Amino acid sequence: MVRISNFITTTWKRETPLEKSILKKVIAIDGPAGSGKSTTARAVAQRLGWQYLDTGAMYRALALAVERAGGNMDKESDVLKTLEHTEITFGDGFPPAMLSNGEDVSEAIRTPEMSQGSSRVSVHPSIRRQMVELQRKLGLMRPSVLEGRDTTTKIFPDAGLKIYLDGSVEIRARRRLFDYEKQGRTIGFEEVVAEIHERDERDSNRSEGPLKVAKGAVVLNTDPWTLEQQISEVMNVARDRFGIGGDA
Repeated sequence: MVRISNFITTTWKRETPLEKSILKKVIAIDGPAGSGKSTTARAVAQRLGWQYLDTGAMYRALALAVERAGGNMDKESDVLKTLEHTEITFGDGFPPAMLSNGEDVSEAIRTPEMSQGSSRVSVHPSIRRQMVELQRKLGLMRPSVLEGRDTTTKIFPDAGLKIYLDGSVEIRARRRLFDYEKQGRTIGFEEVVAEIHERDERDSNRSEGPLKVAKGAVVLNTDPWTLEQQISEVMNVARDRFGIGGDA
């Protein structure tokens, strides 16, 4: 179990030789909302037998904690206060559960409100810097697949493999709508399109860690693919990069 609160107040030393060797086996997956980052990264990590880290879930959990505390997600001091007083942990198992003060919030954070909330809390520079430092340290514990905004530009610009999953707003909105329907949520397609547009605008224009294609990243347009085809394509890229056999 990894306790995020244990990392926040630590000043990190330079990376060890072991961490530098692990860096060669880090896959960072970035891209806009609804591009299938989470599902793809989770499947790739499971097939490779590597650690899976959903960096976006950390921000969603923080947003949920701010909301429950009655704070303002757009006010940096409120978010920072919540971060300092909330114990956010990764549970055991695969995929690891997201826990907030001991409560499994893995389902509670998968809502349109928390999707927007994660974007709102992550625009604050002080929050972003602390979380990025933490996420890098977690990713260097063992070979890892990380996904989320700025994984390829801020957290691991030097990752062994950087992938940017792209797609049109319409296709991404349909995928997100399908996810909501599986959760039993009733929401219109146009509302999801508006949500995607809003996320793209906020994520692309924030001052700290804006959404962009990292130098050296492999860009994959996922529009014509099914989810399984998307996962297979990323696996093919990983096999080529790391010299992994076809059975992985």
